[in-house]
Amino acid sequence: MDRQDVDAAVAEMLRVLGPHTAEDWTVPAGSLEWTCWQTAAHIGHDLLAYAGQLAAQPADAYLPFDLNVRPAASPAEVLQTVTACGGLLSSALATAKPTLRAWHWGPCDPEGFAAMGVAETLLHTYDITRGLSVDWLPPAQLSAAVLNRLFPAAPPGDPTQVLLWCTGRGELDGIPHRISWRWEAARSD
Repeated sequence: MDRQDVDAAVAEMLRVLGPHTAEDWTVPAGSLEWTCWQTAAHIGHDLLAYAGQLAAQPADAYLPFDLNVRPAASPAEVLQTVTACGGLLSSALATAKPTLRAWHWGPCDPEGFAAMGVAETLLHTYDITRGLSVDWLPPAQLSAAVLNRLFPAAPPGDPTQVLLWCTGRGELDGIPHRISWRWEAARSD
């Protein structure tokens, strides 16, 4: 995965959520404890954190900074902030050599950071759409790419439904619901 995938995920988020910025974003985002507003701000935080990791290349921890979105920011302004953070991650990926490693619970390559950025954007956009009662599912092609990179042991099936199952957001016939999970972003190779 690469910067084009991050750009596509952020563009999809804007396409889906942009028309709904006048709605009440203080409602819970799907099954999360966060509101839709908080969940969108979290997407921006993660995209910025991944960009920072790629730029600084720390070997053993996350950089000691956080994104602070002002509480008075409107949903449209939060989406602008996410767009900016997505652009920073995309730019960091554009300049990162494939051999670069930075910390994410172990050494993680640029492809892993791109996959995590896409996953955070798609999954939390899904959460927000649940809270706003918008009928939307993550695109199959991006879901398949995330599964391939972050969930190599995922069961077969429709990539969108499998991604939702892998992250405790969906059901798969004959397979118990997941209540805990983690992805495999770090690679030792």
